[in-house]
Amino acid sequence: MNMAVSGRSPFDIKRIGSFIILAILAIIAVYPFIWMVLTSLRARNTIFSGPFIPEEFIIDAYPQAWQDTEFGLHFLNSLIIALISLAGIVIMSTVAGYAFAKLKFPFKNLLYILLLSTMAMPATSLVIPLYLQMQRLGLLDSQLGLTLLYIGSMSPFSIFLMRSFFEALPNELIEAARIDGAGEWGIFYRVMLPLARPGIGTVIILQFLNIWNEFIYANVLIQSSGKQTLQPVIFNLVGQFNTDWPSLTAALTMAIIPIVIVYVNMQKQFVNGLTQGALKG
Repeated sequence: MNMAVSGRSPFDIKRIGSFIILAILAIIAVYPFIWMVLTSLRARNTIFSGPFIPEEFIIDAYPQAWQDTEFGLHFLNSLIIALISLAGIVIMSTVAGYAFAKLKFPFKNLLYILLLSTMAMPATSLVIPLYLQMQRLGLLDSQLGLTLLYIGSMSPFSIFLMRSFFEALPNELIEAARIDGAGEWGIFYRVMLPLARPGIGTVIILQFLNIWNEFIYANVLIQSSGKQTLQPVIFNLVGQFNTDWPSLTAALTMAIIPIVIVYVNMQKQFVNGLTQGALKG
């Protein structure tokens, strides 16, 4: 009996300890979201003085935030820019990732190193050069210019990610397709691309999150109020001396809905993408 208990004790203690640690991390991670939602449902004079859970739930902040920010217009702007940018990023990253992983061409390693070097540049250091370049190209204050900027600036990381996924796929599949008479585009589209769906799902989730929450470029490059994306408009709700916290948190709560929808629909591919390397071989 003592042996059985002693044999189970280390396992039980380790399991309980792991559960406690995960529970603490989960609470820390979800606390800001819960606070944001509860703040959007409470009276303005109880933000910092009332209980954590409001005594009365008020939804007045949601229609007010919708009206004050013209939420529908800017939500649509963000959605269109995000979808077009995401389509461009996925196309470029899958094609270039496959080429860097499976094809042979001149200066391949040099081009890949140059591509990766762009990831070392912080976004804030590029604001002024990009502003001047957009001005010369006539793309300043343009949603098209912002979309092209997102595609160009976020594709290097996606190419790096997709190259890793394509490298994990066996070369024997390519050789078998070539023997059957398939061309390079046929091999890429019909054989390799379906096998790289976990990587594509990972790219979609990560880059949609980056595009949807991007603030610096959107705030600097687009000045017309009717063309602005959602994040700069929500930031305008932050006052210099006084902030309407229920309206601000209500707008933020509505703004995260697309992120939740994308993650819920792509979470299987995302998890598979994160674990593919661990399961290799």
